[in-house]
Amino acid sequence: MLVEEDFIQINALQHYVFCPRQCALIHVEQVWQENLFTVRGNILHEKVDRDTHEMRGSVKTVRGLRIHSYRLGIVGRCDVVEFHYARDGTLAQVFPVEFKAGKPKQDVSDRVQLCAQVLCLEEMLNRSIPRAAFFYGRIRRREYVNITEPLRRHTEEIIQAVRTLIHGMKVPPATYSPKCRNCSIRDICQPKAMNSRKLQRYIKQLYTP
Repeated sequence: MLVEEDFIQINALQHYVFCPRQCALIHVEQVWQENLFTVRGNILHEKVDRDTHEMRGSVKTVRGLRIHSYRLGIVGRCDVVEFHYARDGTLAQVFPVEFKAGKPKQDVSDRVQLCAQVLCLEEMLNRSIPRAAFFYGRIRRREYVNITEPLRRHTEEIIQAVRTLIHGMKVPPATYSPKCRNCSIRDICQPKAMNSRKLQRYIKQLYTP
């Protein structure tokens, strides 16, 4: 079991899957810059990050629920967690829903983040949660995700990789790719400039006797 000083934020997992350098710049160097995509996300989350709850029929909806896992050393928030109750009043199902401003991604970054939330809730509530969902603002509907064993294992591997990266306090070198165009900290990262041959030669000359 890890101590609280070793905990990492769940959103760091998504940053790492998208780009390890982005993850290190945000969570090691503490840099951040808003862009169109992050602003859209902030607007969408205004309705769910309020630490509120409501009861409708047999479903209790909790927004902005703080979660953690001492086993994995992660901490964060769930946008929405639905608690479904049976007729006799017993808890029948726990169902987390993560809100995203865009549309489903090709990589596993969103699913890893959602799986990490499920792992936290399972530890906190001592019950299995086999399924969860995203609500994507671009398509205006839920996308359901089965929390499979391969996804669980991959998520735990990412958690360990992020912990190693953050505790190592080193920022990986920049590598330009098409996804850099959508990165919120592209202007700080400067992936094209950092990969230019002229700059690489200049750096090499600085450290060559």
